[in-house]
Amino acid sequence: MAPPIERDPAVPLLRAHLTPLPPLSESTAALTDFVSHLLRTSGREEPRIVLIGDASHGTSEFYEARAVLTQHLIERHGFAVVAVEADWPDAEAVDRYVRYRPEPGPGSGPALGASEGKGAETEGETRKAGREPAFLRFPTWMWRNQEVQRFTEWLRRHNLGRDPRAPDAVGFYGLDLYSLRASMRAVVEYLDRVDPAMADAARERYARMSLWAEDPHEYGLEALAAGFQGCEKDVMRVLRDLLARRLEYAAEGPDGDEFHSGEQNARVVKDAEQYYKAMYYGRDESWNLRDRHMFETLVRVLKHRSRDGRPAKAVVWAHNSHLGDARATSMGWSRDELNVGQLCREAGGGLVLSIGCSGNTGTVAAARRWDGDMEVMQVRPGLPGSYEELLHATGIERFALDLRRGHCDDELREALMRKRLERFIGVIYSPRTERQSHYSSAVLPEQFDALLWFDKTRHVGALEVHQPHVPLEYDETWPFGL
Repeated sequence: MAPPIERDPAVPLLRAHLTPLPPLSESTAALTDFVSHLLRTSGREEPRIVLIGDASHGTSEFYEARAVLTQHLIERHGFAVVAVEADWPDAEAVDRYVRYRPEPGPGSGPALGASEGKGAETEGETRKAGREPAFLRFPTWMWRNQEVQRFTEWLRRHNLGRDPRAPDAVGFYGLDLYSLRASMRAVVEYLDRVDPAMADAARERYARMSLWAEDPHEYGLEALAAGFQGCEKDVMRVLRDLLARRLEYAAEGPDGDEFHSGEQNARVVKDAEQYYKAMYYGRDESWNLRDRHMFETLVRVLKHRSRDGRPAKAVVWAHNSHLGDARATSMGWSRDELNVGQLCREAGGGLVLSIGCSGNTGTVAAARRWDGDMEVMQVRPGLPGSYEELLHATGIERFALDLRRGHCDDELREALMRKRLERFIGVIYSPRTERQSHYSSAVLPEQFDALLWFDKTRHVGALEVHQPHVPLEYDETWPFGL
């Protein structure tokens, strides 16, 4: 029989070396001081990428903590990129709003200044133009919630009076690749404005791929058939033609933002085509394609936002499974999966800081099945042998923990290096199959540089409960619904 968790030698060590945090509604100073210390002690140069993960996509404290830290990094440490686990076209609607960028098109004129009080179009204007409003793809609550809304309004106030082209105008960017239909449309609309003849060619080349835009998983199934002629050459040709005229097209705008977005949407189409083909050959391959796409998108955004030799700095919001180093989890050990956190560390070394968020019980916004309505669900206590069980045993409601070698107490770090279970809840929560559906193995100090713990959490303040019908995303339902 396993000994009671209270007798685990790691528990008193944790109590002695953690940093207690008051409720964020009372004070954020302890949290921001903790992160400033992490930045100052990371090496000769402060990190330029800060990864802030969450253990679920429906927990208010995780969103609030990320917002507090991101605001602090923007105001005190010069960060100007917020990159999130969301689709590029949706996030760009937010970027237009917070940076006061006008909607593109004939007669849109120059970038609107903050004194004019307008940025992105309203939801009604979006629908009238025949476009879908942002973040209406399942799961809507992941981004259409009160916590993100407050942060978005803060970003807009922060950018008030700033030239949207300025290095310190904070932008909001999506890293994911599920926007096949919206991205194809965005590429054609961009080319309509700068090169109508090329737009007609793109329409023709995207025509076959458009047949699967409503349900791209069917494209993946078709790809299994012998003799299937896929669309890879067509979508690659659009991207190559776009890149070949980079200088010409980029000159059409004052800062290259519109070309950059057109290029990124073409890359989304290209990578999504590969992703849906790979999905039915093996989950590890499709997962790796997705995370490589997110990493490469982040690199391109950082390059685009760098000015005059001044490198841009980015905060990344995504699930713990994407931002904790996969080499320290069973993702890497048994499934040969990599992730954004691993790729960032391999590329950036000491210029990357990763922070995870986790908790034990409370409520979470999630669905019971893909495409289901959002529910407020009770989160079960951490399983025996899990990090959740261990951290709960400290009896401390909220705390921050430095996990870095040379900064974390040696004895504590060694105790935490024991492989334990770790919980991952995405947009789907299945309490009845908790162990199979939501747990994997990890070595926490190798996975993250620091951890934020909230013992009892509550669900996000969702703006919608009923969900639009969209095709099943296989890769998002197994095993964590990420």
